[in-house]
Amino acid sequence: MHNKDAFAKEITKGYDFGGLPTIILGGAMLDGECLTNHFVKVPLKTLNRHGLIAGATGTGKTKTMQILAEQLSAHGVPSLLVDIKGDLSGIAAPSPGHPKIDERHAQIGLPFKKGKSPVEFFTLSKGKGVRLRATVSEFGPILFSKILSLNSTQSGVLAVVFKYCDDHKYPLLDLKDLRETLQYITDAGKEEFKSEYGMVSTATVGAILRRIVELEQQGAEAFFGEPSFDVDDLVRVDRSGKGIVSILRVNDIQDRPKLFSTFMLQLLAEIYATFPEEGDLEQPKLCLFLDEAHLIFKNASTALLEQLEAIIKLIRSKGVGIFFVTQSPADIPEEILGQLGLKVQHALRAFTAKDRKNIKLAAQNFPESPYYNVADLLTQMGIGEALVTALNKKGIPTPLVHTLLRAPQSRMDILTDDEIDAIVSKSKLVKKYADVQDRKSAYEILEEKIEEASSEEHQKELQKQKKAAKKSSKKEKSWLETIYNSTTTRQIGRTVARELTRGILGVLGVKTTRRRRRRRY
Repeated sequence: MHNKDAFAKEITKGYDFGGLPTIILGGAMLDGECLTNHFVKVPLKTLNRHGLIAGATGTGKTKTMQILAEQLSAHGVPSLLVDIKGDLSGIAAPSPGHPKIDERHAQIGLPFKKGKSPVEFFTLSKGKGVRLRATVSEFGPILFSKILSLNSTQSGVLAVVFKYCDDHKYPLLDLKDLRETLQYITDAGKEEFKSEYGMVSTATVGAILRRIVELEQQGAEAFFGEPSFDVDDLVRVDRSGKGIVSILRVNDIQDRPKLFSTFMLQLLAEIYATFPEEGDLEQPKLCLFLDEAHLIFKNASTALLEQLEAIIKLIRSKGVGIFFVTQSPADIPEEILGQLGLKVQHALRAFTAKDRKNIKLAAQNFPESPYYNVADLLTQMGIGEALVTALNKKGIPTPLVHTLLRAPQSRMDILTDDEIDAIVSKSKLVKKYADVQDRKSAYEILEEKIEEASSEEHQKELQKQKKAAKKSSKKEKSWLETIYNSTTTRQIGRTVARELTRGILGVLGVKTTRRRRRRRY
C-alpha cells in the first residue's frame, strides 16, 4: 500500500494550473480506490499540443472522446469527431442518467449534470449530413503525388500536368478532369504538350492513371468536386456560445483506407494553409478527434508520413489540437507519438507474447511514478479507467495518475434515424453544400478541343478534294481567273491552318482560374 497523503499532495500540486480554464477528466485513484475531490484536469491552453487516447476494444475510448468533445463545447471550443463506428451521435442528446453514473460521480466528488452539445453531421458520400468535397486543384501536385504514392519521375510528370492546366486555364475539379488531361497529352494533344513542356512517357502516364483508378475504386470520385468545403465552417459556435461538435460519420471507411487518408491529409493541409498564425492561445480554436487512427497510417508511404509529421508539428501554431484514438500507442509512428502532449491510456489486453511486448513498450511512453507499476496496471484497469498525463502551463508533463473517468453528460447510446433526420433538416450547411456543381472544366474543354480538331481536319480534307476536282476539270480558265483562284485558295488554306492551330494550341475564351486555396460559396 502506498502513502495516500503524499500521493494526494503530489496530485494537488501537479494538477494546480494557477487559475487557467481546465477540463475535469475524473478523479485520481491509488491502489484501486478513488480519492474523492482530487480531480485530474487538463488545461485548455495546452490542448493545441495534441493528444492520444488508446486502449483495447471496449475499455472506454469512445466515451473519453465524447467527454472531451462535450467539455470543449461547453467552453466554446468547436471540434470535429471522425466517427468510424457510428456511436458518437448521442452527444446531441442529454444523458437519461443512471444510478451507476451517480455512484461513479459520488466517488469522484463531482456532481453529475445532464447536458447535450450542438451537433452538425458530415459525410464523405451520400449519407445524411453535410457533403465534404474538395477539388483536385486544391490538393496540388505535391500532395496529390503523395496520396497516389508516385515515384519521383511520376511526380515530376504530374507537376508539369498541373502547370499545363494552370497555363491554359483548364480547371482540375474532379478526377475525371485529371484523367482526361493525362489521356489528352499522350494522344490528341501530344504534339502540343511536347512543344511547350517536353515529351512525357506513355508508360509513366499510364502508371499515374492506374493509381487514380485505384483511388476511384475506394469511392474518392464522390469526394472530389465542387462546391468544395470551407474549413471555416468547422469553427462555429451556437447562439449560446457553445462550440459546435462536427461529427463525420464514416461507418464504411474501414475498407477504404486510401480515401480516409486522402480526406484527412487534405483537411489538415487546408486548415494549415488557411488558418492564421495564432501562437499559444488561452484555448484552442478547433480540436480534431480521429477515431481508428491506425487507418491513417496503414500502408502510408514514407513521403505521406513525413507530410503528416510536418503538419502535426506546425499546425498547433494555428490553434488546432489533433487527438489520435486507437487501440495501441504502437499504431502511431514514433515521430508523431512524440508530439502528443495529452495521453489517456485505457486498459490493454495481453493474450499473446506480442501483446505483452507491446504493453511493455506502451508503459515506456509514460512518466515514471513511484505509485504505479505501469506495465501491470495497463492490464488491470476497469472500463472507464485510464492512465492520464497532460502538459501543464509550462509544457511540462503532469504526474502520471490512474483516473476514474467522469461519465459523459450526453447520451452514451446513438440517436435514432428520426433524431438524426431532425438535426439534418435544420442544418444550413447541408443546404449550402447539397447540390453538386459541374461547371465547365478540363474534361469538357479538352473534349471540345478534340471534337473541334477532328471537325477542322475533316473540312481541310474536303478542301483538298475540292481543289483536286477543280484541277481535273476540262474547263479552261483565263490567266486572270487562274491568278485570282490561286490567291483565294492560298488564303483559304491559311485561314484553315490558322483556325486549326488556334483550336489546338490557343487558349479558349473561357475565363476560369484554378483555385489554389479554398473557394467560398
